[in-house]
Amino acid sequence: MIKTIILTLVIGVVLFELIEHVVFPLFWFIMGRKRKSVCGVSGMLGKVGEVKQWKKNEGKVFVNGELWQAVSKVPLLPGDRVVIQNVEGLTLKVNYWKDKNGAV
Repeated sequence: MIKTIILTLVIGVVLFELIEHVVFPLFWFIMGRKRKSVCGVSGMLGKVGEVKQWKKNEGKVFVNGELWQAVSKVPLLPGDRVVIQNVEGLTLKVNYWKDKNGAV
């Protein structure tokens, strides 16, 4: 009788620890891989920012609460909205942004 109870408790504890330390972390790891990165270069791509200063083809863009150095192939004006196409070092490569309806 006591052997059965102890054996049941030991098996229960081992199963609990296996689930807690192997199954759950594996599940969260797999689920986390499907989400888009929110930090680093890949997290910046596609974000929309606002031009704060611009001269010829370079200037400053406000994105995620920070002011970034940016370059563009086309001249922009302060207040224009831009989308981040690429990041090289600490410089953003941006394009003029239009929403889905073609509005600026």
